[in-house]
Amino acid sequence: MSAETILSNARIVLADEAIDGHVVIRDGRIAAIGRGPATGEDLGGDTLIPGLVELHTDHIETHFMPRPKVFWDMFAALQTHDAQIAASGITTVFDAIRVGTDEDATLTVDTMEKLSNVIAEAAATDETRAEHFIHLRCEVSAPDAVEGFERLSKNPRVRLASLMDHAPGQRQFVSYDTYRTYYQKKKALSDEEFDRFTKRRIAESEANSGPSRRAISAAARARGIALASHDDATLGHVEEAIALGTTIAEFPTTPEAAEASHAAGLGVLMGAPNIVRGGSHSGNVAAHDLLLIGHLDILSSDYIPFSMLQAAFLLARDGTLDLPAAIRLVSANPAKAAGLADRGEIAVGKRADLVRVRADRPERPPIVASVYRAGRRVA
Repeated sequence: MSAETILSNARIVLADEAIDGHVVIRDGRIAAIGRGPATGEDLGGDTLIPGLVELHTDHIETHFMPRPKVFWDMFAALQTHDAQIAASGITTVFDAIRVGTDEDATLTVDTMEKLSNVIAEAAATDETRAEHFIHLRCEVSAPDAVEGFERLSKNPRVRLASLMDHAPGQRQFVSYDTYRTYYQKKKALSDEEFDRFTKRRIAESEANSGPSRRAISAAARARGIALASHDDATLGHVEEAIALGTTIAEFPTTPEAAEASHAAGLGVLMGAPNIVRGGSHSGNVAAHDLLLIGHLDILSSDYIPFSMLQAAFLLARDGTLDLPAAIRLVSANPAKAAGLADRGEIAVGKRADLVRVRADRPERPPIVASVYRAGRRVA
């Protein structure tokens, strides 16, 4: 006998319009969508949106290592991270796991492999609220980036890898002052120590970045792992990314790089915190500016899980986009970019990943009232 749930009296956000009606869920999928009331769970006029799809969040590491050199139980860290993800309306998440370390790194490739295995185990036994995949953040300037990718990419939950280089003087950190502000205090370095650190980072980038990009991209293509470029700043960066087979442009730092990426068919991803804060914390291009010129496709929470939902409703409330278009940035568009055709919108036949949102007070962020993954309430 089929299990059926009806969610009624809701403002339902479809791909291109919002309607007042009801949704029928059967065996974990959307069986029907109708206008008007129906007998079922009364949502009291709240807004019903598709579950959010998050492609890049570094958040799990902060739960595993909440303080410098303080390590938490990995499964407990995953559960805490997962609870916050689900409560933010995210039903599919790509947990970003670092690949590529330096000599003073606290989190080694062994640690990252263990954490990845915990994610895979929890997914296999259905012990999380959201569905978790793995995104390998490959720091291509690091000497062990290729070795780390080879080890971690064997995990069956790995679906996405990004190629990044945070050496000073280029990409995210064109400004040395910005680099100093970000890293010197973070690592508690004296001026002399910071200068040595900077020179070492530049030398590693010059020696390793090119070969690592080529090796990792070739291995990713062979294994069916989607590729993303990261912090592209120039047309040369974009041309290199296209040649390597990337399909997503993460956090381009200039309008020129975003425009070229979008024109080439790459999904341009920016941080939702950039929208909420009104600009980049690194002084790079504002996500809102890219949106206005049509060069932004996807929003990611990056470091604040709730920012995806907050940004989407903010864009709708200020008139930048209508609500369906704003929701596509955090649901249908990232799902498509990740090759997840079964989710990302409220449509018959799609997986019943749904979020009930209370958004009746424009002066406040929206409230997540309930979350369903594959028709089962998880928050």
